[in-house]
Amino acid sequence: MTPLSGLDGAFLAFESPTMHLHIAGVLVFDPTSVPGGVGYRQIRDQVAERVPLVPPFRCRMVEVPFGLQHPSMVEDPDFDIGFHVRRASLPKPGGPEELAALVGSIVERPLDRRRPLWEFHVVEGLEHGHVALVSKVHHSIIDGVSGAEVMAAFFDLEPDPASGQGAEERTWSPDPVPGEVDRLRSALGSLPGQTDRVAKTLGSTVRTVRSLSNRNRELQGTLPPSPFQAPRTSINRAISPHRRVRLAEVPMTDIRRVTEVLGGTVNDVVLAMVAGALRDLFDRRHELLDGSLVAMVPVSVRSEADRDALGNRVSPMLVSLATGVEDPAARLRLISAGVRAAKDQHQTVGSDVYARWAQAIFPAVATRVSRLLTNLRVFDHIPPIFNVIVSNIAGPDIALYLAGAKLVAMYPIGPVAEGAGLNVTVFSYLDTLYIGAQGCWDLLPDLEVVANGMVDALHDLVKEAERRDRPVPWWHADPVE
Repeated sequence: MTPLSGLDGAFLAFESPTMHLHIAGVLVFDPTSVPGGVGYRQIRDQVAERVPLVPPFRCRMVEVPFGLQHPSMVEDPDFDIGFHVRRASLPKPGGPEELAALVGSIVERPLDRRRPLWEFHVVEGLEHGHVALVSKVHHSIIDGVSGAEVMAAFFDLEPDPASGQGAEERTWSPDPVPGEVDRLRSALGSLPGQTDRVAKTLGSTVRTVRSLSNRNRELQGTLPPSPFQAPRTSINRAISPHRRVRLAEVPMTDIRRVTEVLGGTVNDVVLAMVAGALRDLFDRRHELLDGSLVAMVPVSVRSEADRDALGNRVSPMLVSLATGVEDPAARLRLISAGVRAAKDQHQTVGSDVYARWAQAIFPAVATRVSRLLTNLRVFDHIPPIFNVIVSNIAGPDIALYLAGAKLVAMYPIGPVAEGAGLNVTVFSYLDTLYIGAQGCWDLLPDLEVVANGMVDALHDLVKEAERRDRPVPWWHADPVE
């Protein structure tokens, strides 16, 4: 039995009937070069072979009575690979729209907490003879970085790997599930330590706030946005349980071109693409904003020691998207400066302050607060904490294979949150950046504007980079004296 950390447990505690905190991925494979093809049975068999490489995939959550502690992971004696690897098929023509619609219906359903918290959906009937694997894994098990590591366990680096690539075969004998009395006894024994933990966390938070206030008074220039400073918009309201998904991709060569000429990092360019797309969205809605939009950017705080560990090692960072600036290049410069300021502030706050609070708060309290916010539709009446979630995950620059079929596309899908009905997550693979946009069905009926707008925003940045990097014609050059 393995107790969840505070941050991992928080993703379970804060889940509600409308906020489903799982991470998804849409992986598209080309099986046309595999003799006999690749379909559901071949993928299911390879997943079943590799599951032992990812121990949490055979564990289910065991709740502690009265929510006095975060749940623990216990090996599921009723583990059934057929429940977790499912089969689906797209209607003709099996293009991006049909795939996105199916993915939306998959991600809007919560995972069954009575079983290990993951599902793989093998989707057949895609155009060009392709097959897709839609993964859905709860955030309490993985974050974006560890999710990429988990998926790598099921892949090969060549279409026909040598034997012995899977897990070592052994007879699996799950540990017994502890009874409620044992779980309650353990939780009660930890209560004195929990009280002490709350006091220490409160004290360290007060010191952090004082240090941050002193630092901000000394700094010159614009400070990063604070929670609840984001403008109210039509996408920042209480969410429903239903989801829409849209997929897009852009060449990494275009993004590198922008960074070389206009400056900034790949992440800065991604944020500028989101900013341009949201400007387009609200222009089409004839919606006038009273300030620049604010993105919540999850930051990985993994050290070398826990680089390969599962679970969550993330901390949130708020960044202004400078959407009040019309010029794309100037907007990128402001976003880049804002990211640097936010990172400096993030270092002052510390990477573990949120994890300490997640460990200190009783899960029962967090769950009741989350349900209350949902039932009262609180975010219909208060300013949003932030406007949009934007995640950027670096993927491999080498080809991957599953059951002999080459991975040709990988679109990440991150969860939406109460008060912020849009999540944009990007993942780089080979020389392409894949974009996954997930939105609340009710708040974003025009979600395609966001996905297409990111492509258009990058195009505008590339045009500006080409204009600035173009040599000056000799007849425009200054005369030589």
